Amino acid sequence: MLLTLDDYAAAAQARLSQPVWDYLAGGAGDERALAANRAAFAAVRILPSVLTGAGIATTEARILGGSFTAPLGIAPCAFHTLAHPEGELATARAAGAAGVPFIRSMYSGRAAKVVGAAAADAGAVWWQQLYCHRDRSTAERMIQLAEDSGAAALVLTVDTPHLGHRLRDLRNGFRLPPGIGPADLDDPAIASPTDHARATNDTSLNWSVIDWMRAISSLPILVKGVLRSADALRAVDAGVDGVIVSNHGGRQLDAAPATLEALPAIATAVAGRAAVLLDGGVRTGTDVLTALALGADAVLVGRPALHGLAVDGELGVRAVLELLRDELRDAMTLTGVGSLEEIGRDLLDTSRLALVPAPATPPRAEPTLPLTRASLHSSLSDPDLDSMAFLNEIADCYPDAVSFAPGRPYDGFFEVEDVFGAVRIYLDSLTTSGRSEQAVRSTLYQYGPSAGIIRGLIAQSLHLDEDIEASPESIVVTVGAQEAMLLVLRALFADPRDVLLVSTPCYVGIVGAAKLLGLRIVTIAERPVGGLHPDDVVRAIEVQRRKGLRPRALYVIPDHANPSGNTIDLATRHALLEVAARHSVLLLEDSPYRLVSPGERLPTLKALDREQVVVHIGSFAKSMFPGARVGYVVADQAVDAGLLADELARIKSMVTVNTSALSQAAVAGTLIACGGRLAELNARAAAYYGENLAALLDALSEHFPESAPAGSGPRWNRPQGGFFLTLDVPFRADDAALDRSASEFGVLWTPMAYFYPGGGGERQMRLSFSGLTPARIREGVGRLAEFIASETARSTAGA
Repeated sequence: MLLTLDDYAAAAQARLSQPVWDYLAGGAGDERALAANRAAFAAVRILPSVLTGAGIATTEARILGGSFTAPLGIAPCAFHTLAHPEGELATARAAGAAGVPFIRSMYSGRAAKVVGAAAADAGAVWWQQLYCHRDRSTAERMIQLAEDSGAAALVLTVDTPHLGHRLRDLRNGFRLPPGIGPADLDDPAIASPTDHARATNDTSLNWSVIDWMRAISSLPILVKGVLRSADALRAVDAGVDGVIVSNHGGRQLDAAPATLEALPAIATAVAGRAAVLLDGGVRTGTDVLTALALGADAVLVGRPALHGLAVDGELGVRAVLELLRDELRDAMTLTGVGSLEEIGRDLLDTSRLALVPAPATPPRAEPTLPLTRASLHSSLSDPDLDSMAFLNEIADCYPDAVSFAPGRPYDGFFEVEDVFGAVRIYLDSLTTSGRSEQAVRSTLYQYGPSAGIIRGLIAQSLHLDEDIEASPESIVVTVGAQEAMLLVLRALFADPRDVLLVSTPCYVGIVGAAKLLGLRIVTIAERPVGGLHPDDVVRAIEVQRRKGLRPRALYVIPDHANPSGNTIDLATRHALLEVAARHSVLLLEDSPYRLVSPGERLPTLKALDREQVVVHIGSFAKSMFPGARVGYVVADQAVDAGLLADELARIKSMVTVNTSALSQAAVAGTLIACGGRLAELNARAAAYYGENLAALLDALSEHFPESAPAGSGPRWNRPQGGFFLTLDVPFRADDAALDRSASEFGVLWTPMAYFYPGGGGERQMRLSFSGLTPARIREGVGRLAEFIASETARSTAGA
């Protein structure tokens, strides 16, 4: 009976010839690095936490944006056909069945095209490993072949200028058996892997190879073979998507450290800017848990997959993967953690593990020019920054489509002359207050104070409408709420350990701002009923602190959130304030839909704030008009002898200098005209949006009766206001589906996956009802129903 990975290794050795076994199992030199990988895991002790109430653990993981059953994958190994005639075909099917990714070697015994087809049939995610030869056309052909065959990422091995001194192979005079070779390469020297590597591998390879790969492929790139934190930093700065901590299974430099020893410094250096994976020596579920606790996002296994393949083909590989996954779940449950997010360094006693320190010398500088995307900030390669551009482009391509996509006010409320009238009202008020003609002219035409010129009017309006007692000095007028977010994040997040907590699904603007600043983001999932829950916030804070990180702030939209439409009840608002005060975490409150929603309004978090834990972000985009681009932030927290608002104004002076005086004048005149009571001014708009929401809900119920069997059609939530609701559908609501919806059915919506920075929402769409008329809403839902029926049938046929 095979109960452990060591059992599979012993069974595989009995089935393979001695030269083949030595080729697969051996290491370089005296095999010290090979032994060190296993010894490092043996040196660590796991410290269980008791009475945690965590229940049976879940091992679900996100790796490079993909969802998997466990934080596991299959490392690239050449010539799986040495272990079993089906080779990589069996491995691909096993990975799909186990729900984990696998990396196909450049020296695969089965062609990329057939491996890709097998992976697609099994639902497997696979990545293509590469060596970059002196003749780069070989790698370029492999990249193109991998893309055409369905690879999801590229893995560049960087620790192999030539093969290590592998004594077992030299003593055996190892050559590949007849009929075994790389399916996608044609080279007679390949029969001797050592000779082939010395003849082809590029010993002068440098970091410019990443730019070269980016120029010919849009796939994510990982680098494999990193053991120094300086190299990991260099890789991230070069724009890679993942770093694999690896000593090549002990097969290259015999004096290299164990990968587990190198992991902590590398994980600290990368600091969440890219995925960190580890291979080398992983043989048990506790090994997986140990690597995750020391900073890995996932682990890879190479030899164990080959052992399973040799023992029982596809079923053997699958059994190895499922054994590791089950052992990990068992280890997590016995340790007292319920999910991967709860795993931190506090679980380990590493006193007997030699941790490799980060090197003191910086990496060698490279030329600045020419500019490439990889040489710019890594956030610019993040798909979240492309989402809004995609939506705008597709809307422009289909101007006649019914668009449920943009969350914008209804155009019918705007009159051109109102803007001029509002500016005139404000200028007259300045004259009435005793300002000279020159002073009025300077106010309108010249640079103004960075903190803004209408802070007093905003403070008065907040008092009248929201019962927020804010002094003018605690307010900074910003270029929309987006600048307010950027200023607040820049001021608050000063330490690499700082963490921004966000509820998911989450507004893309805060995520984009955080990524531009290189901040750590940790998501807290909203519950199906009630949305954000204080217990989940506390749990997230405690998990991050166990990892040695510092939760700094929680971003939340309490009212009619974008995109979910959820509203936080009064009891939860009080509980969140208590949690923030107890755990020294600020609440970043953003609530743009309050004044344009029907019904009674619950008090804002800032109105309830007695401990100054709330930074309140506001905007006049919905309550007046977006074109003004005027927002504000209330930051009354004490900073030494001043206020946080003072520090935000200092940052703003170096970003936008000041908010447009002309825009502020238009907002100010509107505030003066309504006596500071924007709620009364927006009563008509709130009623209109309420009618639109009712029309959308009625149309959805008409086309998708709630009496239909569960799972047979879409389901949706029922917000009480705001601009959005969420629709669950029985197919992937991604960009490709949106393009079909627009081109074939003339209806637009927003994929909810854009709003899940940690992954999720793949079968959801956001519908905005604010910018349409009730008649147009009914027409759009009719088109949407036809699209959903077509897409459901298409999805079912594909399955």
